[in-house]
Amino acid sequence: MASWNSGPLEVAYQLLGWFAFACWSISFYPQVILNFRRKSVVGLNFDFALLNLTKHSSYLIYNACVYFSSAVQKQYFEEYGSGEMIPVAANDVAFSAHAVLLSAITLFQIMIYERGTQKISKLAFGIVSVVLLTAPVCFFMALPTHSWLWLVSIFNTIQVFMTIIKYVPQGIMNFMRKSTDGFSIGNILLDFSGGISNYGQMVVQSIDQGSWVNFYGNVGKLMLSLVSVSFDIFFICQHYVFYPAKKASQSAAPVEPEDEIKEHLVRRCVEPITATENM
Repeated sequence: MASWNSGPLEVAYQLLGWFAFACWSISFYPQVILNFRRKSVVGLNFDFALLNLTKHSSYLIYNACVYFSSAVQKQYFEEYGSGEMIPVAANDVAFSAHAVLLSAITLFQIMIYERGTQKISKLAFGIVSVVLLTAPVCFFMALPTHSWLWLVSIFNTIQVFMTIIKYVPQGIMNFMRKSTDGFSIGNILLDFSGGISNYGQMVVQSIDQGSWVNFYGNVGKLMLSLVSVSFDIFFICQHYVFYPAKKASQSAAPVEPEDEIKEHLVRRCVEPITATENM
């Protein structure tokens, strides 16, 4: 197993990794807190939430297996060379586990909070069902030859696919509503920061090792950064440019207390005169 050639680069790698972990982990909370405060999930696309949980569950399986399984690591080194470092860091595993938990909490909120007429689409259910059927089929295919690296790579491919499609329902929903109300922009800003840091971590590792194998050896992590950042930019444009929050219209200038008193006195004086004229 390869070691670091540069101490400063190793420190930068760890800092970028844990910064990405912090941003991505915290990014789940603005939406959860927003749902809790509103006691409503209207504006949050349910397909996005379901696909997000499926994506992070797949990513957790991949990260945990590569990081903890000596059998998977052995096959990785045989595939890409024993001098390479495994492409999964401790922060990747920690992030995935945390993401699965918070994604599940978000789905639970969808079950208990006011959701209007929104519901999970049949297409999203169909996609998740295919994933759940694919996983055991691939396991039994890998079992005879013990192709564990191939098996976990399937889960990595699933998470890449989910990363690509999970944002689409929310983007379409924002477009149809011409609003991002109910969808936390804090989530997106933190996700964007995490994606940039994650990509930077991979660059630092590649520079230190003098090899770019960790990019094509872990396409999932690369795609996670690039796709997430691309969609984050799109959502930022939707929120701040295309559908900015409408400011409450300014009503007439507030009436000062002295004006209210004067108006009351005038009414008291006018009312008797009016009553006399009507007699």
